[in-house]
Amino acid sequence: MEAAAAAPPGSGPSAAPTAPILALDAVSVSFGAVRALRSVSLALAPGSVHALAGENGAGKSTLVKVLAGVLRPDSGRVLVDGEPTVFHGPADARGAGIAVIYQEPTVFPHLSIAENIYMGRQPRTSFGRIDRAKVRRWTADLFARLGVALDPDQPARGLSIADQQMVEIAKALSFDARVLIMDEPTAALTPAEVDRLFSVARALKAQGAAILFISHRLDEIFDLCDTVTTLRDGGWIATEPVAGLGADDLVRRMVGRDLDSLYPKQDAQIGEVALDVRRLTREGVFTDVSFQVRRGEIVALAGLVGAGRTEVARAVFGIDRRDAGSVQVDGRTLRPGSPSAAMSAGLALVPEDRRAQGLVMMHSIERNSTLTGVRGLTRGGLVSRAAERGRAADWAARLELKYGRLSDAVATLSGGNQQKVVLGKWLSTAPKVLIVDEPTRGIDVGTKAQVHRLLSQLAADGVAVLMISSDLPEVLGMADRILVMHEGRLAAELPREGATEEAVLAAATGARSASEPAAGQGGAGVAQ
Repeated sequence: MEAAAAAPPGSGPSAAPTAPILALDAVSVSFGAVRALRSVSLALAPGSVHALAGENGAGKSTLVKVLAGVLRPDSGRVLVDGEPTVFHGPADARGAGIAVIYQEPTVFPHLSIAENIYMGRQPRTSFGRIDRAKVRRWTADLFARLGVALDPDQPARGLSIADQQMVEIAKALSFDARVLIMDEPTAALTPAEVDRLFSVARALKAQGAAILFISHRLDEIFDLCDTVTTLRDGGWIATEPVAGLGADDLVRRMVGRDLDSLYPKQDAQIGEVALDVRRLTREGVFTDVSFQVRRGEIVALAGLVGAGRTEVARAVFGIDRRDAGSVQVDGRTLRPGSPSAAMSAGLALVPEDRRAQGLVMMHSIERNSTLTGVRGLTRGGLVSRAAERGRAADWAARLELKYGRLSDAVATLSGGNQQKVVLGKWLSTAPKVLIVDEPTRGIDVGTKAQVHRLLSQLAADGVAVLMISSDLPEVLGMADRILVMHEGRLAAELPREGATEEAVLAAATGARSASEPAAGQGGAGVAQ
C-alpha cells in the first residue's frame, strides 16, 4: 500500500481525451408539478471553459446537482467519456472526476490547509502513522501546479473566501478531477482575487480540464469562457461560442426580451438632507466617517471587501455599537444601538446576507413579507392571516414575484425572488431612508434591472437611498455621488459626472490622487 501511495493523487491525467468528458443528453428533472429541467443537453469538452447562463430559476442549480450526483434525472442520460453513467450519489460523481467549487466553500477551520485537502486520505508511514511530511509535500505540489502561494501548514481559520476556494480547487485536483464546476465563485471576491481565480482557471484549461463556469456577471463570461449555454425556465435556449456574441444578445436569450437598460437611472429632484452621519467611529473597524444623503439621491458607498462599508451601515441602523459620532434622520438624532428607534425614524436596511440576516428561511413567503409591519396586522392581539396574506400579495404583485403559493417557505424561491421579498418587507414600512447592502449580488440580469428600476423610482419619489455595492458598473450606473472607503475611512467623494472605474479603484486601494477631493474636504453631500 505504501508503494502505491508514493505518487501523489492529483498528479494529473495522462492524455486528454478528444470527446466530451461529461455530457447531459435530453435530461429532465421535476419537483412535483414544477419542471426544473426540460430536455436539456450539455457537453463539456477537455481544455475549455463553458459558461452556463440564465436567470434565477432557469434551472442552473438543478443542472449542477445532476452533474454532481446530488439529483438523478427523471429522464435523459448522463454520459462520462461518451458512456451512459448513473450517479448514485456525490461520491460516484467525484469518482468520475467531477468536482464542484461553490460560492462559499466549506473548510474545517481548526485543521491546516494540507489536512483539509487530504482529510481521510492521508498517506501512512511504515509504522501506520500519518505521514505529515508527505501530506505537506503533496499539498505544496498542488499549489505549485496552480501557481498559488499558500502555506500547507497554515490553519484554515482566517482564510479569505478566495483562499478557501483555492483550497477547494487543490482538493479537487487531489482527486484527479477532470471537470471543475465553478458555481458563482466570484460573488465575494475583490477584483484582484477574481484575476487570480481566472489565472488558475486558464492554467487548468491548458492542462486539459473541462470547466463549467456559472456567473451572473456577463463581463466575466466574455472574459473567461469559450462557449456559453443559456437556460430559460428550465429549457435549453442556445449553445454558442462566446466569440462574436454580444452582451445584448446573451441578455435577450436569458430573459426572452430586450432590456431597456440595465441601469435605468431616472432624473430626480434632490431635496433636503434625510440622513446625516457625523464622525461615526468604531475602534478598530472604521474611523471618523461623515456623510449626508438627501431626498431623491442615490449615494453609493464603494470600496474593497473589508473596507468597513457594511459595518458602517450596521452602526447607522443600530445593529452594531458605535464608540463615537451621531446619526440623524430628518434632523432627529437616533439612539445608539437601537434598530427599533431607527425604524421608527424611517430608516430601513436591506442586509448583504439575505438568507442569514434578511429572511427566516423556513417561514412562509407571506410571513417574511410582513415581519416589519406585524403590529399593523394584529386584531385583538393576534395576527390576522387575511391581512397578512393581503399585504404579502400586494407586494408580490408590485415586485413581480415568481412563486407557487404565498404559504410556501421562502427557501423555495430563487435568489432573485428572495431579494424581492426582503425589499418588499422594508418598502412596506414607507422608509424615508433606504440602505441597501449589495442589492443585486447573486441575482440574474433580468432581476437586477428590476431592482435598479425600483431603486431609481424610489429616489424619484423622494426616498434617500444609500447603496453599498462591490459591482463597479452598478455604482457608476446608479449613483448620484460615490463615497469610497479605504481601510475604515472615507477616502474620496466622486460626483456622477466624470467618475470612472479607475478613479474608484484608486481611492479604494489608497492610491487616490491629491486632485480628487476626499470626503469631508468639501462637496455638498459631506457633513462638515
